[in-house]
Amino acid sequence: MKAGALRIGAFKTEPRHAEAVERVQRWTRGQFGLSENAAVMVTELVCKRPGCPPLETLVAFWLEDDQRRHFKVFKPTADMVPGDLPPGWLKDVLCAEWNEELDCC
Repeated sequence: MKAGALRIGAFKTEPRHAEAVERVQRWTRGQFGLSENAAVMVTELVCKRPGCPPLETLVAFWLEDDQRRHFKVFKPTADMVPGDLPPGWLKDVLCAEWNEELDCC
């Protein structure tokens, strides 16, 4: 079973957006060595803070031990390129929750 696009909240329904979400999910799985079935959530957020880009993309994924990782890219999902993803070796510091073993983060 292959995991599909996982989106929360108001949905964009344009085919271009759905294709962009699937592309970013595929790049994320490849960049971080995740299985094809790994859950990867890609969602766009509106930022209204001064100096913030109008749309940013949040990517969250889960490791096999159910630990969540995430990162943010300050552009719309459709504008992302593979180079926007953090390097794969940063996987362990993209933690969503504080971890005693990662005192630096």
